[in-house]
Amino acid sequence: MAQAQPHERIQYIVEGGHRLSGTIEPSGNKNAALPIVAAALLTDQTVTLTNVPRIRDIEVLVELIQSVGAEARWLERNALEIRAAHLRPADLDPDLCARVRASILLAGPMLARCGEVVLPPPGGDVIGRRRVDTHFLALEQLGAEISVNGHYRFKAATLRGADVFLDEPSVTATENALCAAVCAEGVTILRNCASEPHVQDLARFLMAMGATIEGVGTNTMTIHGGARLTGCTHRIGTDHIEVGSLIGLAAVTKSEITIRNAGVEHLRSTLMGFGRLGIRCEVRGDDLFIPADQEMRVQADFGGHIPTISDQPWPAFPADTMSIAIVTATQCEGVVMMFEKMFESRMFFVDKLIAMGARIVLCDPHRAIVAGPSAMRGSRLESPDIRAGMAMLIAAMCAEGTSTINNAQQIERGYERIDERLNAMGAKITRVPPRG
Repeated sequence: MAQAQPHERIQYIVEGGHRLSGTIEPSGNKNAALPIVAAALLTDQTVTLTNVPRIRDIEVLVELIQSVGAEARWLERNALEIRAAHLRPADLDPDLCARVRASILLAGPMLARCGEVVLPPPGGDVIGRRRVDTHFLALEQLGAEISVNGHYRFKAATLRGADVFLDEPSVTATENALCAAVCAEGVTILRNCASEPHVQDLARFLMAMGATIEGVGTNTMTIHGGARLTGCTHRIGTDHIEVGSLIGLAAVTKSEITIRNAGVEHLRSTLMGFGRLGIRCEVRGDDLFIPADQEMRVQADFGGHIPTISDQPWPAFPADTMSIAIVTATQCEGVVMMFEKMFESRMFFVDKLIAMGARIVLCDPHRAIVAGPSAMRGSRLESPDIRAGMAMLIAAMCAEGTSTINNAQQIERGYERIDERLNAMGAKITRVPPRG
């Protein structure tokens, strides 16, 4: 059960060419668990969270909330109890904040509970510029005073409801604004806000604590602030990004798998995107079934034109699934344009796929043309971020020969014990060093 330590270098040695079979259940949504752990600071009562992914980013955020006075303990592997009866507006540890971008999610809850917070710049994946301006603009409109001088200082004697228009539908800015708004006096309207499944999950958690929120799942939410928030028990929803990763993995390894409790209500855009690559999935109640040996032929646009798969804010194809879709496309017959609109550095990992045998033309930082199918060969790889690392793992599993993935602790920041879970289905992944 040991996790990778902050500076521990993990390596995956992957023997390609093995089919998978059986049933797998995706972890809880990392991007829901992070803001919900932060939002647990909004009450002085006990909060119990279940289906929490036991990954490095969550562990670091737990350390951060403990550093400001919250009590947090794991009841079992994926159940976490938090009680923030005595918070203090302490400066947050810059080393911990540098390890996880989610540290920025403490701004709203700490501001609401303590009236001030000092945050060092957050860390996280290097996938392009990740601005925090939207957080500042939203919290300012709710009454916060913000200063920037090597760190971010937020202060507010009183938070007041406001009509807030976000200058971009930022997920984490929406989450910070939600947490501040439920404690603000009066009504807040959040416009142009994010509506991803993890934002919806946070809203449901806040409602379980006693908040009143209208418009959950839309880009306009109305929050009636000021109610006293109480403790509750909440189950983290399914990680739809992990489901997308498993779809791509099953397709390229020609495997038949069932994804249990797949959160199918959040998969329409994901299934549509993979459908464009000729990958068929069957919804069976709450489960998703991926048949083996699919045709995997890119579906041309009307008139025979080359199709485009592009990511956009929810409910369109998720940005975090783009890396997975790119590696999947290398094994599909036909040509497709992949258009990454959100982050200008996310596609740079494709040079590793090219070295493995993929036929990809990187047109610019946002667009790549993929022609398939390509015979992939084992290689030595370096994981630059969570999603590219998972894409490399998928490529290694469909390649001929053995691949070594260095910096694999990046993968483990987002995918819980992925090596063990895939090995149980027939994969051949050796983790170095092994878990204790």
